[in-house]
Amino acid sequence: MKIPALVLGILLILISTSGFAQNVKLKNLRNGDLIFVEAEQEHLSGAINRVTQRDTNSSFDHIGIIEYDQGNLFVLHASSKKGSIREGIKSFNQTQKKDQNNLVVYRLKEEYQSTIPKTITAAKLMLGKPYNWSYILNDSSLYCSDFIERAFRHAHIFQLEPMTFINPSTGKIDDFWKDFYQKQGLEVPEGELGCNPNGLAASDKIIKIGHLTL
Repeated sequence: MKIPALVLGILLILISTSGFAQNVKLKNLRNGDLIFVEAEQEHLSGAINRVTQRDTNSSFDHIGIIEYDQGNLFVLHASSKKGSIREGIKSFNQTQKKDQNNLVVYRLKEEYQSTIPKTITAAKLMLGKPYNWSYILNDSSLYCSDFIERAFRHAHIFQLEPMTFINPSTGKIDDFWKDFYQKQGLEVPEGELGCNPNGLAASDKIIKIGHLTL
């Protein structure tokens, strides 16, 4: 039975905005697409996800933005290992050192696509800055979601929100974060403004496209 064009169109929209895991090939990536990295269960990755996860279908600990330049795909991001850099998509994938198919593509809705050129320019101006291990906002170092929020700030795509380091299963500051900040001689910045990959993924200005296959 032939599916009417209108019905097919509605189905495609529902699929693209739901948690349905489609596969996205490199050739289907667009300039300005966001690449989220799925979180692990342990170590820093697990600690980030424990206190920031909003949706049981989405658990992320890192994010970058795609730049499509003269037929080549690059990721602009703030790396914990390399600082704020621009690197090829395959190099980006290799540095994650996780299971394959752990990269998830999100895309700005069509009404915000015009903001991307200025966003890419803003992101490039931040390259070279070191990684911010305190996750306390400052202008001299950046962490991954901070890098992305600042790049899009001119268009108000994302918002800074009060950070929390409370483990929802205990209602108390997560032990990992207590130790993490104690080693830096800092108080846990509970309630200070910031952002995280899970929070950015929840923006109503972007849609989930699917898992990236390299």
